[in-house]
Amino acid sequence: MRFGRHLSVIFETHATSLDNEAGLASGWFDIDLSAVGEDQARKLGERRRADELAAVYCSDLRRAWRTAELAFGGRRVPIARDSRLRECDYGALTRRPATEIEAVRGDHLMTPFPGGESYQQSVQRVAGCLEEIAELAALHNGRTVLIIGHRATLYALQHLLDDEPLERVIAVPWRWQPGWQFLPK
Repeated sequence: MRFGRHLSVIFETHATSLDNEAGLASGWFDIDLSAVGEDQARKLGERRRADELAAVYCSDLRRAWRTAELAFGGRRVPIARDSRLRECDYGALTRRPATEIEAVRGDHLMTPFPGGESYQQSVQRVAGCLEEIAELAALHNGRTVLIIGHRATLYALQHLLDDEPLERVIAVPWRWQPGWQFLPK
């Protein structure tokens, strides 16, 4: 893919939010991190302390930018918020139990959630952001950029940077891990 030739990207999910703890799917709802999430964000910064990051890009939703701020705010690395890195817009299903989203996730590959968007539309948003980041690759001097986002952000990165079929990445059961790395091709 055109982005992968110049970018080394690490993706990290936002830390635990109040909705995560309640088992709700936040979508575009702007919710705070929980106390556990704030601790996780600080630990992310510790875990990534030795990484020479050119920049941190994050969703403009509070749970993502607070994660970035707590993890990297004390470092000399620019942090940029971008709405194109948001979670999928679940529309009428926003803040419904996460199990409801899981049950219908595959139905919304191309068809938007009622009053929201499809996963294909969220991929298009992320692609626009990646294009701009790739244009800045020369300024990053070959160093890695870190993106903090949501599951839909990860799905888009796996699809765009690893050429994985979108229907496959959204079908894989969610399992948190300490970062995903996407290397230049």
